[in-house]
Amino acid sequence: MAANEDIKVIARNKKARHDFFIEETYEAGLVLKGTEIKSIREGKVNLKDSFAVVENDEVFLYNVHISPYSHGNRQNHEPERKRKLLLNRSEIRRLIGKTTIKGYTLVPLSLYLKRNLAKVELAVARGKNIHDKRRDIARKTAQREIERALKEKQQY
Repeated sequence: MAANEDIKVIARNKKARHDFFIEETYEAGLVLKGTEIKSIREGKVNLKDSFAVVENDEVFLYNVHISPYSHGNRQNHEPERKRKLLLNRSEIRRLIGKTTIKGYTLVPLSLYLKRNLAKVELAVARGKNIHDKRRDIARKTAQREIERALKEKQQY
């Protein structure tokens, strides 16, 4: 994501980086219906437990909860329907190749607005084991303690 473009992050999948090793990331557009974009602009999105699947040379996003629009009517959208992602054909072919390998999956990392269009940061990810997660937590706490010690040393 370039720094000079107008980007507003709406939702992040915080558990994704904890549960997976991120190999590659892609930017994909979303095919939305009716009031979904209005709900996204209100920030009513949850990416927890969401994933993407390649079906018939198309990529679909599952389990993304976009709440019904607050000022909507009977034509409001279904909150957890599957949504098509817009990617280049070459990117889809690359994703098919990556996801056929055992242990790899497609996980959305964040949903954001870029020039008023909804985009998803999609990652090719490999699942972590319990010992990998423990190692990451130990590394983070050690880094935090080092920073705290350096900060205390600078105060005196």
